[in-house]
Amino acid sequence: MSDHRTVSVLGTGIMGAAMARNLARAGHTVRVWNRSRDKAEPLAADGAFVAGTPAEAVQGADVVLTMLYDGPSALDVMRQAAPALRPGAAWAQATTAGVGAIGDLAAFAREHDLHFYDAPVLGTRQPAEAGQLTVLAAGPVETRDLVTPVFDAVATRTVWTGEDGAAGSASRLKLVANSWVIAATTATGEALALAKALGVDPQNFFDLIAGGPLDMGYLRSKAELLLEDRLTPASFAVTTAAKDARLIVEAGALNGVRLDVAAASAERMERAAAQGHADEDMVAAYFASFDEKPAT
Repeated sequence: MSDHRTVSVLGTGIMGAAMARNLARAGHTVRVWNRSRDKAEPLAADGAFVAGTPAEAVQGADVVLTMLYDGPSALDVMRQAAPALRPGAAWAQATTAGVGAIGDLAAFAREHDLHFYDAPVLGTRQPAEAGQLTVLAAGPVETRDLVTPVFDAVATRTVWTGEDGAAGSASRLKLVANSWVIAATTATGEALALAKALGVDPQNFFDLIAGGPLDMGYLRSKAELLLEDRLTPASFAVTTAAKDARLIVEAGALNGVRLDVAAASAERMERAAAQGHADEDMVAAYFASFDEKPAT
């Protein structure tokens, strides 16, 4: 089998558009669809076919890649695509869907004779644009040759977590990783908010921890976005982070674990979104510490 595939990308937001471009650059035939067509149209310049409906997008696809808002959104779009899905095709479900939705998605795949791969990705806008994501994947070994060239085009590493996509092992690992990302982002925003309130120069804080065990590149990169007012375009938007935080809390509750930091982070993200920061980078949850937007 050739290493080139016909790939349908359903959802061309921050991540999906970057992945579609890298797929086209790798020589794959790419067909794209997005609920707001204007977000998909620029991909025509990269050689992608821009479809008007999900069904049109998946015609002839060897691999369907979904990168949508959540599990119910992915299921809804795949139901719209159902009349044109090719039996025996692979479905790489890259949406951060949480653990509760995986069963329904896998059941849909079985009903339509699709090889189901639970395949969320780790990374934000910049790694996606550079083709340097990490794919967390679970799915059948015997048909991995269908999806491997697709994963190789969008990522530098694929971490296989199991042979049964329906078990959701990749999505569970993604939630654990995102719990750390969201907690670190929340802590960054709160530290900077406290510095603002106490009249502490943030640089003094960074100098204090420089080179020690409390220092971390992620803290500095997120702080720079805030302090330099580079919150758009978002690498990971406030609304998406709030959704993921809620999925993390839900997963914990279903398994008897109370996740106070994730719950508080979700509330902060939602409050920041209500203040007008919904589409900004998630470190904009900093503003949830204030009744009014302060100068950074």
